[in-house]
Amino acid sequence: MPVHTKPIPAELPQPEQVEAVDVLASYISGEIDLITVLGPTASGKTKYAVRLARQIAAMLPSEYTGVEIISADSRQIFRGMDIGTGKDLCEYGDIPYHLIDILPAGAHYNVFEFKRDFISAWNDIRSRRAIPILCGGTGLYINAVTAGYDFSGSHPLSATREDVPASTDGPRSTFFIGTLVSREVRNARIDARLDARLQEGMVEEIKGLLDSGVPAENLIAYGLEYKFVTQYVLGELEYDRMRLQLATAIHQFAKRQMTWFRGMERSGVRIHWVEV
Repeated sequence: MPVHTKPIPAELPQPEQVEAVDVLASYISGEIDLITVLGPTASGKTKYAVRLARQIAAMLPSEYTGVEIISADSRQIFRGMDIGTGKDLCEYGDIPYHLIDILPAGAHYNVFEFKRDFISAWNDIRSRRAIPILCGGTGLYINAVTAGYDFSGSHPLSATREDVPASTDGPRSTFFIGTLVSREVRNARIDARLDARLQEGMVEEIKGLLDSGVPAENLIAYGLEYKFVTQYVLGELEYDRMRLQLATAIHQFAKRQMTWFRGMERSGVRIHWVEV
């Protein structure tokens, strides 16, 4: 009779100590031209990116004007989708941010458009002698702009910048920082955050989007919170079942995010993992 055992969780990468002064020195020297903070949902990446931005800003030479964050979140791009995407714009404080609230809810957006908008923001920030930090959890978006993917099929998403022709516009050397959290802690945070968002009015937010004319199928296509809560509002799911299925889906999504980032490492990308 076969013995069934639980799968052994993948080993977490070893945490490092990343010093803001060293990251700044690498940028000023030209060794890097972009800082990227990535991580799965509920890993604290936005708070870390904002804190890093403030630390770097406090040490900037006089010829630099500040530090600005570019979002790499495929859903925070849309206006009115605030609670469900966890924008938490108050976290940014005085740190400028880009590629958040640039399109109306219900619109379509893809990785090609993100690369175009990212390059525009990146060039704008650097033209003003500010330092850009890319922050988010959408691995496809991050790969598209840091690996120089040209959408012609000639360069894989895992390609390093050294493999990409110089004619491809965008950053050529990225310093990657990953926010590290155990699966158990991450899932506990996801559950607590989900309950908090439901209490804060996520259902009402989605009802408002539907009432404003955003098609239900568009919201469902955004996935996760917007899929399951829309199905609840439409009467297709009972509340408790919606909450359970949504929590499970977010757990699985976070696992896929981490798998993507570890895949980047296997392809040769160096990620400096930090405990937040």
